[in-house]
Amino acid sequence: MGSDLKSSNVPYVAQKYRHLWIQCENCYGLNYKIKMKSKINICEQCGYHLKMSSSDRIELSIDPGTWNPKDEDMSLWILLHFIRGRNLIRSFMGGSMGSVVGEKITRLIEYATNEFLPLILVCSSGGARMQEGSLSLMQMAKISSALYDYQSNKKLFYVSILTSPTTGGVTASFGMLGDIIIAEPNSYIAFAGKRVIEQTLKKTVPEGSQAAEYLFHKGLFDPIVPRNTLKGVLSELFQLHAFFPLNPKKIK
Repeated sequence: MGSDLKSSNVPYVAQKYRHLWIQCENCYGLNYKIKMKSKINICEQCGYHLKMSSSDRIELSIDPGTWNPKDEDMSLWILLHFIRGRNLIRSFMGGSMGSVVGEKITRLIEYATNEFLPLILVCSSGGARMQEGSLSLMQMAKISSALYDYQSNKKLFYVSILTSPTTGGVTASFGMLGDIIIAEPNSYIAFAGKRVIEQTLKKTVPEGSQAAEYLFHKGLFDPIVPRNTLKGVLSELFQLHAFFPLNPKKIK
């Protein structure tokens, strides 16, 4: 299994046996589905970081029994009454940042501010949800304003983790505002997509210029950290922050 699977029958094989296998989007190798969780969704063939659910990311980064969700019952039902296109398929809109996501992130930042807690935000989004119009765009300013109070006024510590994809309004706001900005290997990170840039500017975007490895060498963020070492890196960062806090009044 591996790159030799790049043949015309691979999509058929992957579709037919998708309950057993997950196909790598990089090398087209097949990974046994039941083992993927223990492999933290890293391709066994080439080491490519495949997509990961939010619950799996929480399990990867946080000690068991130490995380509790907030504002689970928040809904956009009332808002959707005056937004056209409310019946769009969720799979199309699910990766974008709408008003509910923006409000949840803002409340999380405000909670961390009031409790003097460090903050981690894992970004994986296609940007602001344009189906909600200006309401979704307002989330960028709202979240950034909350972060300004958290970072500049309270001098607290925010780590932003960029995964694939991180684009649009998330890149243009809280994704790039971390005191430390970490990226996953192979992540697609951009403001506008390659096709949009080329159609708008009539210029060719070089291949790989929106990949984490290329952007790292341009100084866009701090380290590129593989998933299997992420928890250790975060632990070291917070230990360092405890010894040298941004807010000296909180030394215990």
